[in-house]
Amino acid sequence: MRSLACLLLAVASLPAFAATPAETMDAFQHALAAGKREAALALLSPKVQIFESGYVERSRDEYAAHHLDNDIDFLRATQVRLLRQEERRDGASAVVMRETETTGSYRNAGVHQFGLETAVLEQQGDAWLIVHLHWSSRQAKPQ
Repeated sequence: MRSLACLLLAVASLPAFAATPAETMDAFQHALAAGKREAALALLSPKVQIFESGYVERSRDEYAAHHLDNDIDFLRATQVRLLRQEERRDGASAVVMRETETTGSYRNAGVHQFGLETAVLEQQGDAWLIVHLHWSSRQAKPQ
């Protein structure tokens, strides 16, 4: 009985990998929004390149050292609604394109913006890893 409990605990502590590229992107966003830093990083390739606002981070370590914590803080303070998503696969490569609307308050300022995200993923075993992200956003027009 004790061996079974240890086995179940070991299996439960393994990182959960998503079955599809779109599920991987959902898991990445949910990990950020929940403040689960290590879970988010586990979904990124060590050589990921992240393009945002004219800047680039050229590795998972660089992202972890620079913008990861700000992204976590932002997503914990706001609500993101998925407006549209498209997934394209070609063998062990995939592209996920998403349009989102983000609302809420961050650093004492109201947030209402529309975002575009393009992610390139590679299948490694049973897991999909994010190898490239390109994010852009614009403020919603006042009504």
